[in-house]
Amino acid sequence: MNTIVMQPSGRGYDHGVSTFSPDGRLYQVEYARESVKRGTTTVGLKFRDGVVLIVDKRISSKLVIIDSIEKMYQIDDHVGFTTSGLVADARQLVDRARVQCQVNRMTYGDAIPVTTLVKKMCDYMQSFTQYGGARPFGTALLIAGVDADGVHLFETDPSGAYQSYHAGAIGRGRSTVIDHFESNWKENMTQNAAIKMGLEALRESIDEDLNHDAVEIAVVDGNGYKKMSKEDTLTHLGKLS
Repeated sequence: MNTIVMQPSGRGYDHGVSTFSPDGRLYQVEYARESVKRGTTTVGLKFRDGVVLIVDKRISSKLVIIDSIEKMYQIDDHVGFTTSGLVADARQLVDRARVQCQVNRMTYGDAIPVTTLVKKMCDYMQSFTQYGGARPFGTALLIAGVDADGVHLFETDPSGAYQSYHAGAIGRGRSTVIDHFESNWKENMTQNAAIKMGLEALRESIDEDLNHDAVEIAVVDGNGYKKMSKEDTLTHLGKLS
């Protein structure tokens, strides 16, 4: 009598993060990317003097206190993160990034270059795809910063890969936002024009009006990181057609 052996999805190659499938795939990393795709949409775009970050906190219940949900973080005076995916995983990366910034200040007496911080964070994320006993981080980051080398906007991936963008997005509405930016983004925009474009792209990605209580905006420019006040955020939302 023949025995039928049931194979799990990925034919067992998804059991360990350090095991490649025969076609060269790491299934656990791909599953982590799926976690990011289920997260709230976050956008970032460069303007003339800096970077705008915009996040829409998706609220599942009117009982939730909106201020208790964190999706946007100040890392150093000149760097800000937004996240999409598993919030608890993102919090670990945020804490590590803040420590890296402080270590750089204590060691060299200066703020860490944005590109250096991005590489250190992605090296750390990559290590969780190469060794057994731990899973990859189920979160992606948009990293905005301004330093002596200019204005920066990076997008990271659970694999530890990163890319620099003029305008980018992470989360479930990424493809819609990127299509909008590819059609409309241009260099040397004013800050107000960049915020308006980011809000329009975010609204287009969710196919409904933005929840004015759940939108947060931050700007990173030559003056450092600054989270926009609720009153100013509502003013920008009111300018949407």
